[in-house]
Amino acid sequence: MYAERMGQLPPYLFARIDEMKAAKIRSGVDVIDLGVGDPDLPTPGHIVEALCEAAHDPRNHHYPSYAGMETFRTAVAGWYRSRFSVSLDPGKEVLALMGSKDGIAHIPEAFVNPGDYVLAPSPGYPVYRTSTLFAEGNVYEMPLLAKNQFLPDLSAIPEKVAKAARLMFLNYPNNPTSAVTLPGFFEEAVDFALDHEILIVHDNAYSEIAFDGYQAPSFLSTEGAMETAIEMHSLSKTYNMTGWRIGMACGNPDIIAGLARVKTNVDSGVFDAVQKAAIAALTGPQDCIRDACRTYQERRDVLIKGLGALGFEVQAPKATFYVWMEVDDCMQFATRLLDEAGIVVTPGVGFGSGGDGYIRFALTRSTGRIQEAVDRMGDLVS
Repeated sequence: MYAERMGQLPPYLFARIDEMKAAKIRSGVDVIDLGVGDPDLPTPGHIVEALCEAAHDPRNHHYPSYAGMETFRTAVAGWYRSRFSVSLDPGKEVLALMGSKDGIAHIPEAFVNPGDYVLAPSPGYPVYRTSTLFAEGNVYEMPLLAKNQFLPDLSAIPEKVAKAARLMFLNYPNNPTSAVTLPGFFEEAVDFALDHEILIVHDNAYSEIAFDGYQAPSFLSTEGAMETAIEMHSLSKTYNMTGWRIGMACGNPDIIAGLARVKTNVDSGVFDAVQKAAIAALTGPQDCIRDACRTYQERRDVLIKGLGALGFEVQAPKATFYVWMEVDDCMQFATRLLDEAGIVVTPGVGFGSGGDGYIRFALTRSTGRIQEAVDRMGDLVS
């Protein structure tokens, strides 16, 4: 019945977690969900108001521009200039997306031929792998190891694979490990890509969720990056707009054009009212981001302290709203937490073989609920 490629696809991790969670709730369990990274904080009021105003305007009720409104793309370019000191041409180097997942899912369709390699981090966002499989490419997993600060060792990629590779996915700040890039790595990646004629797609969805004074860079600020790379960005985590489905791809104009060509054949763009709300987000007050980061940092500190008191060794992340913790058996540990304590966490193996032996906590519940989760865990390990 299904196409053969469907047999290569594992069940989407977060959909399966939702099913397990729903079953527990139906049985009467008070579930604390620290699994899926969906912000519990509300979208800032001025963004909601901008959407409401735009939605009432019938001029916004027609098919939108495929590439995105010029005013939206100009706002993106202004935000990149202000935030990262990166200059972008709104007409050629910015493309509106229905969230960064949209761009990640479609980019291999434009550049990967059957049998080509795509270099993807493991553990990593599952869509890096599935988008490659839909394009009939081969996934080469780049292990993210603790001893390398969860950065891929590009020198370990076999030359045969590098020569056959068309795309490389990178993601810093990283999901799921919460690692940040180190000085010199982006430069190394650009040199590697230029040497092997590989296109880089940097997923920068978590750049604004940062703690302790850390500021995440843009890959596009790296010398030479505009020759070979684009960056996917999203308003989902930055402005608590996961359900709004709005993001952007920025960078090399030829790569942007290829992605745009695919998208014009598979979707009809982002609702203009949502784009106008996104303009309000990008050009309006940014204190909402600082407030959110303070909230996530408080939650991080409660969880790290609590896990430490239970005997777990966990690094406090500088960015993202995730905590990545090593365990003996991630599936067994996650299943036990759900079955015996009503706590949902994400087993690391769901992000690829490189995630085996880890679990991911999402800091998307209140400080009180996180403390309660720690207390429940304490009852298990005591």
